[in-house]
Amino acid sequence: MMRNKILMLLVATGLLGGCENMSPGQKGAVTGAALGSGIGLVAGGSFGTVVGAGLIGGAAGYIVGNAVQ
Repeated sequence: MMRNKILMLLVATGLLGGCENMSPGQKGAVTGAALGSGIGLVAGGSFGTVVGAGLIGGAAGYIVGNAVQ
């Protein structure tokens, strides 16, 4: 149990630190994909649904990120 928590903390730290030099569009795509996949998982969707939600969320996040820029 402790090993999983440490691994998740390391992954989260790497993801947050690795986004420093991304453009707003890229940051929006990553955020949108993560939110879309997370919502698909919480809703109990199948693997295809979760992947589709991640792709749609990533595309929407990229568009919004570029519009903000």
